[in-house]
Amino acid sequence: MNHPCFDGKTGRTLPKKAAGLLMTFVLLLSLAVTGCGSAQNKQPSQPAQSQMTEQQQQARTAQEKEKDMSGARNTPIVKAARAVGPAVVGITNKAYVRDFFNRVQLAERGTGSGVIYDKSGLIVTNNHVVEGASEIVVSLSDGTSVSGKILGTDPATDLAVVKINADNLPVAEFGDSSDIQVGEPAIAIGNPLGLEFRGSVTVGVISALNRSVQVGERKFNLIQTDAAINPGNSGGALVNADGKVIGINSAKIAVSNVEGIGFAIPINSVKPIIKELAEKGKVAHPYVGASLIDKTIADHYGFDADLKGGLLIMKLTQNGPLALAGARTGDIILAFDGRKMSSVADLRDEINKHKAGDNVAVTILRNEQEITLSVTLQEYPG
Repeated sequence: MNHPCFDGKTGRTLPKKAAGLLMTFVLLLSLAVTGCGSAQNKQPSQPAQSQMTEQQQQARTAQEKEKDMSGARNTPIVKAARAVGPAVVGITNKAYVRDFFNRVQLAERGTGSGVIYDKSGLIVTNNHVVEGASEIVVSLSDGTSVSGKILGTDPATDLAVVKINADNLPVAEFGDSSDIQVGEPAIAIGNPLGLEFRGSVTVGVISALNRSVQVGERKFNLIQTDAAINPGNSGGALVNADGKVIGINSAKIAVSNVEGIGFAIPINSVKPIIKELAEKGKVAHPYVGASLIDKTIADHYGFDADLKGGLLIMKLTQNGPLALAGARTGDIILAFDGRKMSSVADLRDEINKHKAGDNVAVTILRNEQEITLSVTLQEYPG
């Protein structure tokens, strides 16, 4: 047997350096053939901490904490906040204004909240959060900020849709607001008092359903909750204990000596509106084309008239639905689609249950005689 450092053909001893290289080559060849261990025992490598995004790091930290939490701490509220919280964003409204020296500058007008509901970057928020904006900045839960584009707004329902371009966005799941119960937990997530307190979670209960709240000339049917809703929470999520969004936070009664009365737009009312806003940029609201007075308005302005429990037509829109159907100034609307009308707000509610193009029976009183008109609703102009 030849010595490993000996050349059998020439009989000469190999130099030590060459022998060392030969041994290294043999070892490498052996490792290449046999491997360093069983492939079955190899585990997929985890991404290096430096390569993980802040959002991934937060998710991993949350998972590690969850493993160590007892059932008493890891409540449905904690799980719901963890599920929806990342999809709640901050929205900054910026507009061009003139300063003291009459220079035009881009200034912040206010901040609010929004909820990402689609992977493509669609965000639902309140109309009053983005109203009058020249520029929208969306602050994500991981701390990054991106530019947003307003796809559509609807002042009548105080809803708006904003679009952002970003990858791997967290998305909130919508629930069903028709089956919520008074007394069940309600979780509000948003950015009260600005982005410094972004992602704040407040907890309460569903206080009442179908609350009719008058905002300006419009009446809204809203969810009432005692979960704290402060300025900046507008457009944020109202979540149930299953971690599903059941409403979009919209208003709070801010009156002295009043505590814990906040409101949210039911998510079942939100869904069709934001679908239309995302696709068309607006919502086609029907109207009848008349200026009306009910008893409350008449009493407020000292108008003395017997309205017979209905609505007095003070003015008609030319070529509007009522005018085309044969209504006249001075007629009193007694019923709409078979339902008695005693207030302007009631009539608006009934109109909003229909679509432009629907034919509706309207009962009017003229010279003490009841007449039924067939009114074709039109899309509200502008």
